Amino acid sequence: MGRPKALLPFGPELMLQRVVRILSAVVSPIVVVAAAYQELPPLPRGVLLARDEREGRGPLEGLRAGMKELARRGYGADLAIYATACDVPLLAPAFMLAVLDALGTHQAAVPVEEHFFHPLAAAYRLAILPEIETLLAAGQLRPSALFDRVTTCRIPLQALRSADPDLLSLQNCNQPEDYQAALKTAGFPAAEIF
Repeated sequence: MGRPKALLPFGPELMLQRVVRILSAVVSPIVVVAAAYQELPPLPRGVLLARDEREGRGPLEGLRAGMKELARRGYGADLAIYATACDVPLLAPAFMLAVLDALGTHQAAVPVEEHFFHPLAAAYRLAILPEIETLLAAGQLRPSALFDRVTTCRIPLQALRSADPDLLSLQNCNQPEDYQAALKTAGFPAAEIF
């Protein structure tokens, strides 16, 4: 992207602030997981912060950091967690609720597109933290390895269209064009930041 995505302007707020605000309509508490020295925008009171223990290890490292913070604060193993990235400004509360509903008695619920998993648009039980720890200790960084080890509800994308018809909740802003398209979809003018 050329600059930190969490700090990109998105209408009257910054990208991470927007995602946190949307999340707060559905989940509590919210844990923001950041790299060791990552700069973050001001966040609402009560938002918890965790830092990756090791950088560059992908979604499982972020899940571990967030889950460890929740466990440290005394949350139980049955806690349902919705995990998302910071660059999904079109995230829909109904989408999150549909994924959390699909969790049911499973340990994970993940949207699947053919054979591609969306681990940062998924729900997890805090109980799987030891499995994540085991995978990371073995150098296995692929989220699919986790889904093979725990009871997982694989949610076809079509099943989520009633909650989010265009699946905008899965549209990451990885490139400047993605970011500008998301601004337009949300009704904001293009941003001159590059």
